[in-house]
Amino acid sequence: MAALVLSPGIAQARGTVVLTYDDALPSQLEHALPVLDAAGLKATFFLSGVREADVPRWRAAARRGHELGNHTIFHPCAAAKFPADPRFTSEVYTPASMLREIEQQNVLLRALDGRARHGFATPCGEHLVGGQDYLEPLRAAKLVDYARGVSMSDAEVRAGAVKGDAMHVPARGFGENTTLAQLIAFAQEAEVSGGWAVFLFHGIGGDYLSVDAAVHRAFVRWLRQHRRTIRVATLHDALAAAR
Repeated sequence: MAALVLSPGIAQARGTVVLTYDDALPSQLEHALPVLDAAGLKATFFLSGVREADVPRWRAAARRGHELGNHTIFHPCAAAKFPADPRFTSEVYTPASMLREIEQQNVLLRALDGRARHGFATPCGEHLVGGQDYLEPLRAAKLVDYARGVSMSDAEVRAGAVKGDAMHVPARGFGENTTLAQLIAFAQEAEVSGGWAVFLFHGIGGDYLSVDAAVHRAFVRWLRQHRRTIRVATLHDALAAAR
């Protein structure tokens, strides 16, 4: 894909905040989606390990304008980083088996939201399986529109524009003990620079790597109050506007 740069209109008008949530966690359905819907804000949810009981709720979220993205089926990560069934660690995958799993997850996503194309987030922010990088084969296979990773640096935020590759979209993760001030500070960096701030959440008021539900709720309220200077968009829509 070609390099991505924010259009001058967007860069001059306001910063862009993208809220992303990984792993299809129950706490996201219970504590994140209702708050986002009440504020009229849209977010991106990267699904893996979807529970059958939650299928109607994810389908409803898509109907309300939230983006559903691909996060694989079994979430393969390095064994030392994310303890899991030995069959589903990144060490035992190959690029071919990883792409096959991503392709299969696309089938579920299309059944949920009816969309032919989806974005992708690398499990644990890693893009090595069996010691090999799978992002270039994934690009060549055209199975996804973009790939979001982890760890957006302060320098990238202050750059004021996304100039990188759509297969390497950086994000900053937030977890336990996150404060409202930290969330606002990251958003304000984008507001001041006219650039992007891509947030990565897991649990909200529960599950793991959990941000306190009250802190998350207050942050969403703050974003709503600053909607004239900060645009909140799904990652799909933010990237589309940058082309």
